[in-house]
Amino acid sequence: MSAPPRRSAHNRPALIALVIVAALGCLALGWWQWQRFESSSGTGQNLGYALQWPLFAGFAVFAYFRFVRLERESGTEEQAPAKPRRAPESVAPREIPEGLLPERPKAVRSQDPVLAEYNKYLAQLHANDIDQHVREAGPRARDTERSAG
Repeated sequence: MSAPPRRSAHNRPALIALVIVAALGCLALGWWQWQRFESSSGTGQNLGYALQWPLFAGFAVFAYFRFVRLERESGTEEQAPAKPRRAPESVAPREIPEGLLPERPKAVRSQDPVLAEYNKYLAQLHANDIDQHVREAGPRARDTERSAG
């Protein structure tokens, strides 16, 4: 069975309708935010949104045309691979030079016996809490995943 013929991106009514609805929706939201900005309760935030929504509409249209162009380019490559592609050269992984980034702070280990005793106490409380939850769940419980939260 042969594959169905590829449809051009220009000939996809559902995609075109989606882009039109998205762009018009974004423009309508921009108009709404502009009206909110001009009202007595309007703020600078409404103005910001009023200026952003048309940008989103423009991005939807840009993405559509970019999609069409990429699909057209991939279609021509599949139909006529005129010149053989060279294998991409292996590129060694790049490393960040020493001294470029700041040093990560190191945790200071405290030898405070009171703090060590308190941490041991907290660990014991947590272990007791986990054991209690496991006992309450019983051996046939389906959800026996342990959670510290």
